[in-house]
Amino acid sequence: MLGIVFTSLIDMLEEKVSPEFADEVIVEAELTNDGAYTAVGYYPFEEMQKILSILAAKTGKSVNELLYDFGVYLFGKLAAVHGNVLADTKDILQLLEHLDGDIHVQVRKLYPDADLPRFTVISRTDTGMRLRYFSERELYPLAEGLMDAAAMHFDCTLERETHQMSFPHTYEFSIQVV
Repeated sequence: MLGIVFTSLIDMLEEKVSPEFADEVIVEAELTNDGAYTAVGYYPFEEMQKILSILAAKTGKSVNELLYDFGVYLFGKLAAVHGNVLADTKDILQLLEHLDGDIHVQVRKLYPDADLPRFTVISRTDTGMRLRYFSERELYPLAEGLMDAAAMHFDCTLERETHQMSFPHTYEFSIQVV
């Protein structure tokens, strides 16, 4: 998993709670690298699972709630670091439509070994779309948080329904801009 995801998660804990809380979570998770992440590194997904498990126990929130909150936070970090990707994007639907074709292509240039989720546009209108999401990591709540934060960035609101498909690790988002 990309290091920027780990560094952003630690940043979120430090900003939203405290640096001491972030250190406490890292120590309790007994991470192989003691939480020493770099934005350009790659780290095992199991490290993220350990951190989320500790956070769920400490906060009483479900892992899915934590992933959603992190997705909202992560969008701001990614937008700040990779703002050029958003520069020519006029709205949330255009952003979502070009995730795999443009944005993930740019990410792969920076991080060739990145294991990114796949997004496929099933249908699109002027105000909505159906978007299929596939990731063996089951991080769809993170994607939902990223989408909602992107909608805030574009000053709009989304109505979204998420449906688990019969195929493993696959979800479909029905999205309407309101």
